[in-house]
Amino acid sequence: MHSALFEFLTQSPTPFHATQSLASTLTTAGFTELNEREPWQLEPAGQYFVRRNDSSIIALRLGQRPLTEQGLRVIGAHTDSPCLKVKPQPEINSQGYWQLGVEVYGGVLLLPWFDRDLSLAGRVTFIQDGQLQSRLIDFKTPIAVIPSLAIHLNREANKGWEVNAQKELPPVLTQLSGQEEKDFRALLAVQLHHEHGLQNIQVLDYELSFYDTQAPAHIGLQQDFIASARLDNLLSCFVGLDALLSADGQQASVLVCTDHEEIGSSSACGADGPFLKQVLRRILPNEEDFNRCIQRSLLVSADNAHGIHPNYADKHDSNHGPLLNQGPVIKVNSNQRYATNSETAAFFRHLCQQHNVPVQSFVTRSDMGCGSTIGPITASKLGINTIDIGAATFAMHSIRELAGTQDVVHLTKVMTAFYNSVELLS
Repeated sequence: MHSALFEFLTQSPTPFHATQSLASTLTTAGFTELNEREPWQLEPAGQYFVRRNDSSIIALRLGQRPLTEQGLRVIGAHTDSPCLKVKPQPEINSQGYWQLGVEVYGGVLLLPWFDRDLSLAGRVTFIQDGQLQSRLIDFKTPIAVIPSLAIHLNREANKGWEVNAQKELPPVLTQLSGQEEKDFRALLAVQLHHEHGLQNIQVLDYELSFYDTQAPAHIGLQQDFIASARLDNLLSCFVGLDALLSADGQQASVLVCTDHEEIGSSSACGADGPFLKQVLRRILPNEEDFNRCIQRSLLVSADNAHGIHPNYADKHDSNHGPLLNQGPVIKVNSNQRYATNSETAAFFRHLCQQHNVPVQSFVTRSDMGCGSTIGPITASKLGINTIDIGAATFAMHSIRELAGTQDVVHLTKVMTAFYNSVELLS
């Protein structure tokens, strides 16, 4: 299981690549891709998936019973992670070095980005023979770095400093020779030729992100932990897909992995957009049938939780400090930053008990702010009963995060049981 997770993480440096990887696995498993621009001919008990913007995906198993009687078992996650994105006119020539201007995407923990071996990946849109096309690219090898300033030139560095995103984050790609000028779009055209064999193209625009090339790894004397980029939230995407494919297929099941969660989900393909509702309405066009189905359904919003850090234990409520490798975390917030309520929490807790999976709870300190997920957004869009859960994690939003080795097993086990559940909430 871990080797497959590591492969997925490596193949998914951007939401575009994550969605492509999920779609490829679904196709291999016999799911049929649907095109939103075409009519849908759905078969009873059929297996389908649909993509939007190449960065969000919904997979469907229609099950053996009418949807109005069995409802939907929905697992939701997100494909995006905080990162540094390349600006539209990024070229910076400074002191004989070629750099690229970047924009901070989401709530990035910035300091760990310094002195890392960075590569670049994403989607490029171009014209070839008068036709507008897009392709995914991934340089894979380290092509850039953001060097730290030496301690000798900043004696206060270890006392902490505020990173200036405009001035301090542009990565260095190469040295320039004399008055040499670099053209970033020309570089992308070369990469498109290298990866896809494309010639005579004009690169028009792109959505590209830098990422850390260090491979996922087991960490710890007993391989207690998994260290990797983008565990938030590709771990949940992977577990959701594995659970969907491992389930018996008797119950109507949905996996939804959407983009833009880290910046609020407000987009055509984000959880705060119409994507999920539009897909479900095409399955259930009758409004009464749709409403009946939704009221029999349950959404498990799976997004990483904050594990209690041994060096910063006072950042947690003393009664709600989840431990790594101790099972899924039920996330609760009375101000609806998480959508969990007593009934959905009880259902999930009981499900864990039935399948011998340990389970924990997280509530943020009362004197601290609380993050959020796609859970409350999707609940408010659909009116669906929802619970927020996730695997306990260290260093969330860092370039390299840490999760428990056993929690991947725990989470997959209970998620598979959820998809197999005959009865949801009464």
